[in-house]
Amino acid sequence: MLKKQYQKENIITWKQYSNKGYSAFASLGKKIRIGVLAVTTLATVTPVQAETQALETKETEGEGKTLEEVSVTATMAPLTEIQQARIVTLLTREEIQQAGIQSVNDLLKLTSGVDVRQRGGFGIQTDISIDGGTFDQITLLLNGINISNPHTGHLAADLPLSPDDIERIEILQGASSRVYGGSSFGGCINIVTRKDTINNISARAEGGSFVTFQADGRGCLKLKQVANRISTGGGRSNGGTDNSQWKKAQLYYQGDFSHEAFTLDWQFGFSKKNYGANTFYSAAYPNQYERNERYTMSVSAETKNKIHFTPSVYWNRTYDNFELIHGKRFGENFHQTDVYGLKLGGYLNWRAGKTAFGTEIRNEGILSTNLGKQLDEAQYSHVRGNKDIFYDHKDNRTNISYCLEHNILLQKWTLSMGVVANMNTAIQHRFYFYPGADMSVRPAPNWTIYASYNNGFRLPTFTDLYYKSPTLNGNTDLKSEENHSVQLGTQYTRAGSSGTLRVFYHRGRHMIDWVMYNATDIYHATNFNLDNMGVQAETKLNFEKMTHKDIWLKNLSVSYTFMHQKRHDHTLIYKSNYALEYLRHKLVVSMSHKIYSRLTATWHLRWQDRMGAYLLYQNATNTGKLTPYKPYVTLDMKIQWTERLYTLYLQGTNITNCKYYDMGNVPQPSIWILAGAQIHIDKLHTHIRAKNRD
Repeated sequence: MLKKQYQKENIITWKQYSNKGYSAFASLGKKIRIGVLAVTTLATVTPVQAETQALETKETEGEGKTLEEVSVTATMAPLTEIQQARIVTLLTREEIQQAGIQSVNDLLKLTSGVDVRQRGGFGIQTDISIDGGTFDQITLLLNGINISNPHTGHLAADLPLSPDDIERIEILQGASSRVYGGSSFGGCINIVTRKDTINNISARAEGGSFVTFQADGRGCLKLKQVANRISTGGGRSNGGTDNSQWKKAQLYYQGDFSHEAFTLDWQFGFSKKNYGANTFYSAAYPNQYERNERYTMSVSAETKNKIHFTPSVYWNRTYDNFELIHGKRFGENFHQTDVYGLKLGGYLNWRAGKTAFGTEIRNEGILSTNLGKQLDEAQYSHVRGNKDIFYDHKDNRTNISYCLEHNILLQKWTLSMGVVANMNTAIQHRFYFYPGADMSVRPAPNWTIYASYNNGFRLPTFTDLYYKSPTLNGNTDLKSEENHSVQLGTQYTRAGSSGTLRVFYHRGRHMIDWVMYNATDIYHATNFNLDNMGVQAETKLNFEKMTHKDIWLKNLSVSYTFMHQKRHDHTLIYKSNYALEYLRHKLVVSMSHKIYSRLTATWHLRWQDRMGAYLLYQNATNTGKLTPYKPYVTLDMKIQWTERLYTLYLQGTNITNCKYYDMGNVPQPSIWILAGAQIHIDKLHTHIRAKNRD
């Protein structure tokens, strides 16, 4: 393959211009060169396409590296990184390997624009939100497939994966409904798994504080054009705080088939968690307990003709058993949630640019002992594994959407415009329209300026609508949330360094929250108007790439987000449980450096200052005192020795032993130390061949 060198910056050479449907967002921080373009594309070059292809094939710097696939943009149609019209935050495989984390949720803490509120270690129960929103206002994707849970966003992050399964995490901030539909109100997180191309096997085991132990393994078997990848794992711990013990297990399988005319991808995931829920949902009941079980399955395809068709079908099921008092039926709930989806779409290149189109039918249903509409006794069904307990509530809704998008691509700028028409059977059986437009301008090498407006929406979850308990009261009259999101930003990228500055304004209407109106009240689900606004700045430096030398300091990154909120009504709210408890400040500083030879260390410092307050409980009794959240600083570290066939590591979470709260009255674990080892059997054959050559 042709290699030219103009400067010393590395670029990526693509063997082919092929895009997968699951590659939802752009690959950031690298220049792109297209090595081979399809003959059908070259045969129909128009003036717009000629400029587009010149942009895609522009050789600006350095020697080429070969990758098989193109990661694409935050639009419906796949675009190269240099063409993208929105800023996307990317957590890379290298950052995942270096980070001292125990779960995917821990990894998201490293992004300042993401709020991760954990109720226990190892991501056992985690609420994830973006730009001051709530945990129900994001869409969570697994390889581009929507796995969001309509029961409650509390369970959205129950993933069948370990960090070793992940290639990268892509975070799109701001309303994204025209691309990813309902629930993509405040943003979208796409988890892209590793796609090994050679037969391999690896295993990891670790243990440490609070009688913690977990292990996982993964492998790949490739048979001609079919690749099969499977991973499994599990663990258990005392949890580090009262009634926070847990045990978990997961299984994930992914396969793909490649043909000259099309590609086919499929995946299956299973996860199971049992854990003490301490004061998770009410500090008046410290002995709560929860069991979650989740299944996800999908099949996707993409044709390679002039018009690329990208159909997919998926199914998600969740079982949830919550005990308000562990071992007693009082306040106990059982839920079974099913989501079925069919998505049909595609994209094409033509004279005026790149156009994408699609439609999706998504059915969401729940059987419950608490959530939904009351059933007649003849319609009751048994709760799985319980002969004397019945599902006596049910609800179901179907969402139908049609979306259209067009992208104008020129050498110096990109304009992406689109709209989604959405109808839900729970809302008047009529279509509502949500438009959006993104623009990027490249005024100089390495610089891009971004501007965007997008309109998003979210339906209330079944919990928002129906949940009732001694401390909570849902609301069947809730309106759907709506968000008008405006963002401006700029990004600088060159070899080994990048910088991003982004300002945002999210105008929220009918925002859903659980609130108390006085000190003796219970929580009510309600709507109110709320705006979130802020600024985010980030810089990343890779000193080895910058200097082309093996130096002591390898990586340094600093990310900071400031946010402010404004309510537009005068109803007195005594206590908000979610929407008004946002992060005013979040600062993340990460550094990796060499200690000796193959021994390296990574450090993550995180400072957070949360607005709002919580009702202080002592001995499960409400003191009547509102206690403001206090700012805190945590420091995590990972020290590892890396060899060709294995890695040994020692990692510590909260090594300064800071006492802090992400949720009121739910203390986070103190210092948590783990030691572990990983064996890389996938590198064994390379090692043996190298020995034989010597």
